[in-house]
Amino acid sequence: MALPLSTSPWKNFGVFKYILYGPLVAKAISTSSTTSWCLHILIISAIRIEIHQLWFMFSNMHFLTRRRRIIKQGVDFKQIDREWDWDDFILFQALLAFMAYYTFPSLVDLPLWDLKGCLFALLLHMGVSEPLYYGMHRLLHTDHLFKHYHSLHHSSPVPQPFTAASATPLEHLMLFVVMGIPILGATFMGSGSVALIYGYVSLFDFMRCMGHSNVEVLPHALFEALPFLRYLIYTPTYHSLHHTEEDSNFCLFMPLYDALGKTLNKKTWELHMQITKVGDDRIPDFVFLVHVVDVISSIHSPFAFRSYASMPYTPRLILLPAWPLACLIMLLMWAYSKPFLISFYYLRSKFIQTWIVPRHGFQYFLPFASEGINKQIEQAILRADKMGVKVLSLAALNKNESLNGGGTLFTNNHPDLRVRVVHGNTLTAAVILNEIPKDVKEVFLTGATSKLGRAIALYLCRRKVRVLMLTLSAERLQKIKMEAPPECQQYLVQVTKYQAAQNCKTWIVGKWITPREQSWAPPGTHFHQFVVPPIFGFRRDCTYGKLAAMRLPEDVQGLGSCEYTLERGVVHACHAGGLVHFLEGYTHHEVGAIDVDRIDLVWEAAHKHGLRPA
Repeated sequence: MALPLSTSPWKNFGVFKYILYGPLVAKAISTSSTTSWCLHILIISAIRIEIHQLWFMFSNMHFLTRRRRIIKQGVDFKQIDREWDWDDFILFQALLAFMAYYTFPSLVDLPLWDLKGCLFALLLHMGVSEPLYYGMHRLLHTDHLFKHYHSLHHSSPVPQPFTAASATPLEHLMLFVVMGIPILGATFMGSGSVALIYGYVSLFDFMRCMGHSNVEVLPHALFEALPFLRYLIYTPTYHSLHHTEEDSNFCLFMPLYDALGKTLNKKTWELHMQITKVGDDRIPDFVFLVHVVDVISSIHSPFAFRSYASMPYTPRLILLPAWPLACLIMLLMWAYSKPFLISFYYLRSKFIQTWIVPRHGFQYFLPFASEGINKQIEQAILRADKMGVKVLSLAALNKNESLNGGGTLFTNNHPDLRVRVVHGNTLTAAVILNEIPKDVKEVFLTGATSKLGRAIALYLCRRKVRVLMLTLSAERLQKIKMEAPPECQQYLVQVTKYQAAQNCKTWIVGKWITPREQSWAPPGTHFHQFVVPPIFGFRRDCTYGKLAAMRLPEDVQGLGSCEYTLERGVVHACHAGGLVHFLEGYTHHEVGAIDVDRIDLVWEAAHKHGLRPA
């Protein structure tokens, strides 16, 4: 049985916990005055959520913060799930404030501003709240209390702004008291104000988020110039040591009390100097270069909404209000014209990064945009080459045949590249081909003359499978036929209309098809696909495969976001293909046409390294 205040009373409510804001909302609506304290409580709650969210976004914009990261490990799905209800403390403290409002109604008739009250609150915070929190925090680290009340907060290996809010109700209550002392003290002295409450609560959360951000934001030169400041304000480095070292750095915001209590970690200033002056110069072993599909899907980025990014992508109406901001950020990224680091993880102790080209999917189909897109991709390749990256894999449209010949443009322009450029389509073809049942005798193939379409057709015809290749170009089809063994060429059949496949139950879709075109498939058809974006599942009497993908090995560390519509721990086959290229130590570029003879070889290599079909 759980001890009192060790779990939230609404733990099993799910999203219905927000109904508990109902009394506050009702009271705020029913009160005509704009000074309704229920309205103030709701506004303060919204501000607190926004402070945590903005700090999270900043600390996880790796293209801005990678050199200042303190703990190098990535945030994984387990930590995200543990901190899923991080905003419980805001609800809990809002309800406590609501109760306090009804208990002491005379205390909330406050002026808008009183400077004297701010000074009183500062003195009370430094002289009462800080030592009180220090003492309570040390008490929480005793065996019994730590096990039942504080271990949840320390179960997150990588401090994040949401980690600051991830705690038990007892800790939320303790913080409520610590925060309340300066506010109530100033109010009892007759100097309370609305501005004091808004400002103190916001600054309190801001400082807590800063300390848990895992990104050092305060320069070491500041403490060298003003040494006494190191005892008046803590740093993210200072607080990170509390999570990694035992019994040290217990303060709220002022290390002075750790110094007085002799719990100041001796490594603090040395580590702070190292991070701020040297930074993190780790070189990734492998880079996966992705792109945005549309504005809404850009919100699925790991640095936007963590819980959303940790689940497979689906468009949600609730995100529409964020569309203008997402569009503005994308415009700024376009203007900067540089690929950005957005996430990373570790595989077999190898450092894997994902970079994003700030271009939307529709731009890849605009002829006048191709030069700019290729320039950004080329810039990413040259940057990776200069850094010492071993393999760079191109995602989806970044390797479009009409854009850059499947990557051949870059290897031709730069024949001395040390980084291996990989489109990963060999493994993509292997995944699709191994999804097709061995007893299938006929398939219908769209996008038949593309890189993948060509390889799939040539592979299947060797297996004596009849391939209906949808193409209007007899010349391109004939060229593919000539690559097949003479005795297998008869299995490659040109068709020019979808009606030709009305009796074929295995469709391989490499070119986007409309619901009307899908209607020609007979009932029971399965649609395999390698088209981006994927086709709509229009037919209820048919089944639809997802994009070719592979599940990463179980020993992956620091992976905390889903790759587009794929499940947790699953990556697109071209991503996995680049990983195999790197893990196998292949020394060739994998660009241009797919070598059909290597399909089975790469498939077996993927399994050898623990990757499995999704």
